Amino acid sequence: MSPLLTPESLDGALSTGGWVRPGGGAAPVVEPATGCPLARVGLAAPADVRRAAALAEAAQPRWAKTAHQERIAVLRRAAELLLAHRQEFVEWLIRESGSIRAKAEHEIASVHDELLVAAGLPGQPYGHLMPPVPGRRSTAIRVPVGVVGVISPWNVPLVLSMRAVAPALALGNAVVLKPDARTAVCGGQLVARLFEDAGLPEGVLHVLPGGAAAGEALVDAREVSLIAFTGSTRVGRAIGERAGRALKRTSLELGGNNALIVLADADIEAAAGIGAFSSFFHQGQICMSAGRHIVVDSVADAYVERLTALADELPVGDPWQEDVRIGPLIDAGQLKRVDGIVGESVAAGARLRTGGTYRELFYRPTVLDGVTPEMPAFREEIFGPVAPVVRVRDEGEALAVANRTEYGLVASVLTGSPERGEALAGQLRVGMAHINDPTIEDDAYVPFGGLGASGNGSRHGALNHWEEFTEWRWATIRDRAAAPPF
Repeated sequence: MSPLLTPESLDGALSTGGWVRPGGGAAPVVEPATGCPLARVGLAAPADVRRAAALAEAAQPRWAKTAHQERIAVLRRAAELLLAHRQEFVEWLIRESGSIRAKAEHEIASVHDELLVAAGLPGQPYGHLMPPVPGRRSTAIRVPVGVVGVISPWNVPLVLSMRAVAPALALGNAVVLKPDARTAVCGGQLVARLFEDAGLPEGVLHVLPGGAAAGEALVDAREVSLIAFTGSTRVGRAIGERAGRALKRTSLELGGNNALIVLADADIEAAAGIGAFSSFFHQGQICMSAGRHIVVDSVADAYVERLTALADELPVGDPWQEDVRIGPLIDAGQLKRVDGIVGESVAAGARLRTGGTYRELFYRPTVLDGVTPEMPAFREEIFGPVAPVVRVRDEGEALAVANRTEYGLVASVLTGSPERGEALAGQLRVGMAHINDPTIEDDAYVPFGGLGASGNGSRHGALNHWEEFTEWRWATIRDRAAAPPF
């Protein structure tokens, strides 16, 4: 079977009304583990984005009128092709984003679920019969928003692109996708080729990697009705402000500073394992990572000791060449940020139990004990393999400390009493809460999203795609025209 893409076939081109040369030039895709270039990808200039938005607007009405069976078939073929090319996707995810193999395999499975969920949407009922009056029928139907702009990040690039692209297409929209340039292949160009081979008509999906100027052009484009953004809270605020001036809808899934609460009756061995996974999986570069381990004093010593031992056991290295659990951070900028937060927190009094060192982009799993709310490791989303431990007197203080943040994405409570955990979780200001589970949980079928600085309340997932990617239209039909009484 021929690959979907090769470095030679990419060669600096963009998928926008065919594969074309961009106005923004080209840039190398760099393997974080080695620093070696993997390919060259095209970078979109603002003019490329404006052209793509116009082409998408022109193509969307015909796609929206396409029979639902045909749209279903395209999504199903995309799901089949994803599995047929599974190893190609896995290689790009490992080498381009620094994923370990288990994370890459999990991402493929998640994307397959997203495609199957999307394939189920076009065949669902799309409206209501409203109460009629004599001689007049009244309906409310869901219609596509038109052109959806998707801006996706580098950390889980394939899922976080497809989570918006697939349902938006399924529901009759055209899409302009701007993946992060650092993961332009697995977050974008492979998506373009997948749908191209699945039979999606030309002009319905455009993929334009680029920088901030390209993103601003996408938000500003007159033809784009909805911006679906996943990324940092800082950038999300800027997008929300810019889109708000144009009265555009936004779906903002932003950062998190998530609490993992360990109560006195928790199984410490299990809790430490859940804590290690929640902070160290994918080098901590996930919005759902546990940013604060809030542990009741009576079990804190035992928890920190076991968490530290687990951190020391995790092998670190090149995930393409070795069987490791911790791969590289995405780039030098992220390394500097992570190490800076650790260093400042230690200087402020946090105790470094393990880690805090690095080689190239490989940062050792790090445990900080005695973290307080004044320290950067408490306040900021670290986005690195760091587990800050905050000691509290009791359950009441744990709740107060957990809610002491502007973020509201996810939290977990670890306890021997599920009822007690559920009662505590009900008081946390978060969009998602788990009892005796990691903070990192995702599913194509559930409402996923946060509150506060973690997003604007939008939700992804099978139950919510109609709300996100369509809008209501009310229509009335009279049997014959009649002048209303004045």
